[in-house]
Amino acid sequence: MNSELARDAGKPSEFPDDGLPEVAIMGRSNVGKSSVINVLVGRKNLARTSSTPGKTRRIHFFQVEGAMYLVDLPGFGWARVGRQERAAWQPMVESYLRGTREALRGAILLIDLRRGPGDEERSLLDWLHHEGIPARVAWTKSDKLKPGKAAQQARAFATELGLEPGQSAAVSSLRARGFAPLVGWLQEWTGVPFRRADGTPF
Repeated sequence: MNSELARDAGKPSEFPDDGLPEVAIMGRSNVGKSSVINVLVGRKNLARTSSTPGKTRRIHFFQVEGAMYLVDLPGFGWARVGRQERAAWQPMVESYLRGTREALRGAILLIDLRRGPGDEERSLLDWLHHEGIPARVAWTKSDKLKPGKAAQQARAFATELGLEPGQSAAVSSLRARGFAPLVGWLQEWTGVPFRRADGTPF
């Protein structure tokens, strides 16, 4: 898909102001946010992946088809950066994740299927609910488990979080599988249809 890094924001004044719909991609450090974005747009290196947790330290706005933004938020958790720098992220991220930002139409929280949701993920879902921002969950790295075990854990974790059917999905960025629900959420929120690189549906 036609996509580019349009904004690399380190403060709220650098957020886009063109009114295009935005969907936030968020999750713990090293959960696979960049890989998910790359699969969605059909490019290998639009969002840079790294084995070093905490690589994303600013808010990246990737414009897709000139019609919407996928927004890559800094990962939380065990990022290998200083405490002072992590503290500087929080006000910026919280200022973005406000229900008052009309362009923000929804959020996809990525959670490693092997470890499940922790207190930080639960708190973030509560925050989004309080702010009136629709949220869905994508269970990443599902290929690391046997198919039956992956499906079982995904169902159990969804029940634990109180998610309704259709509000979560297990995905594998390595194999580009399980993305149909995600593109459905994106089209629902933004009106933009996502397709594979060869033009076929996910």
